[in-house]
Amino acid sequence: MTDSRMMGRVKGLLGAAAPGTEPPDQPGAPSDALSDALSDPNAQRQALQVLTLAQRTAEDHVANAHRQADKIVAEARTSADQIVRDAEGHAQDLHRQSDKSLSDARAAAAQMAADAQAHADTARRNAEKILADARSRAADIAKDAQATADELKHQAQQRYEDVVGGLAARREALQQQIEALEQFDRDYRSRLTAFMQSQLRQLWVDQPQVNGDSGKANGPAPGGVPAGIPTARPASGAASGGAPPAAATRSARS
Repeated sequence: MTDSRMMGRVKGLLGAAAPGTEPPDQPGAPSDALSDALSDPNAQRQALQVLTLAQRTAEDHVANAHRQADKIVAEARTSADQIVRDAEGHAQDLHRQSDKSLSDARAAAAQMAADAQAHADTARRNAEKILADARSRAADIAKDAQATADELKHQAQQRYEDVVGGLAARREALQQQIEALEQFDRDYRSRLTAFMQSQLRQLWVDQPQVNGDSGKANGPAPGGVPAGIPTARPASGAASGGAPPAAATRSARS
């Protein structure tokens, strides 16, 4: 209850204490009425009832205030608990979000590491393939070069053998020609010697020479040639062992 309602009830009780009395018109009348009411036992009981009622009303008011305060405290606690729960939920959400972000970051880092490793593996495989291809090409080039060198060497050896064989054949042919010419020279010399001796013998038989100093014919000189007949000189080529003159060669061939 409010104070105005409580004061109204007190005034009602005091007014009921002196029934039939009219309110005085004098300004000091209320004080006389109050003192008369206090001296009256009924008025005292009524005043005690009023005080009891006022105390009860005050206690009700205090209880209501306590209830209002407890209600406000309970609502405040409920609000605080709700705020705490909301804060904890928000904190948990943030924690979950941070965990998710961390997990996503770790997954992204792992994916990037896997991609980098895969790229490195691919690059290494490509490098190994390129190196293997280069080695294979180098081996093929070296093999081709070796085969070409062997072929050139074989061709050079064959050409050398052909040239040497040709030279040997030419040498053998020339040697045979030289031997044939030497045989021909020997035959020619013997035939020329025989021919000249026969001619000298005929000249000596047909035209004998007389020595002017002694008037006697000289006998044949040693060797079958008469004295006084000049001995025919062999050609310079025949005497020296060289080739015979061209005329003698033609006559011998004829």
